[in-house]
Amino acid sequence: MKKYVFAISGASGSIIGIRVLKELLKTSEVHLIISSQSFSIIKDETGIDWTIKEGSKGQRVKGSKLTEDKIRKHFKTDRLFFHEDTDMYAPIASGSFKTDGMFVVPCSMKTLSGIANGYANNLVERAADVTIKEGRPLLLSPREMPFSAIHLENMLKLARLGVKIAPPVPAFYHKPEKIDDLVDFMAGKILDAMESEHEIFKRWGGK
Repeated sequence: MKKYVFAISGASGSIIGIRVLKELLKTSEVHLIISSQSFSIIKDETGIDWTIKEGSKGQRVKGSKLTEDKIRKHFKTDRLFFHEDTDMYAPIASGSFKTDGMFVVPCSMKTLSGIANGYANNLVERAADVTIKEGRPLLLSPREMPFSAIHLENMLKLARLGVKIAPPVPAFYHKPEKIDDLVDFMAGKILDAMESEHEIFKRWGGK
């Protein structure tokens, strides 16, 4: 069974990351990091609430096991392992923890910059830094428009190191009829870029 690190950073488009994650979990072990800013975005954009609340205050409390249980229940799997983005002692922060690669979907421009410049300020950036230094596949799905020259320079810097840059760009040749069709296409192309098998969209010339 393959083993991946999967990160959802604080950018719009978490629905795409969740779709990729759902597909990966069918065949792979996944170590998930969700940046602290992403929980509210996921709830706003998808209606999925993975926060762990305490009392009437409703604030998110740190408790990776509670969050892990809630996310595992959502995906109906025990192949998922959740890590807080502040947990620099997590196994995925070390190069000795072997994986088959890492996804960051979506990837905010802040996260992109942190990875491009080796800042490693949180577990998402540290895990990506480890993935690069160990020569493992890394895919970033940058979610911004338009890209500034700074964004493009950071992407080019990473692409020259072999990092896959896969913005969530839709296509229309498969005649999408609903939002889910567009999400499936973009998620499928991201999986293709990491050579992960799937059958979630109709290919050009395919049945």
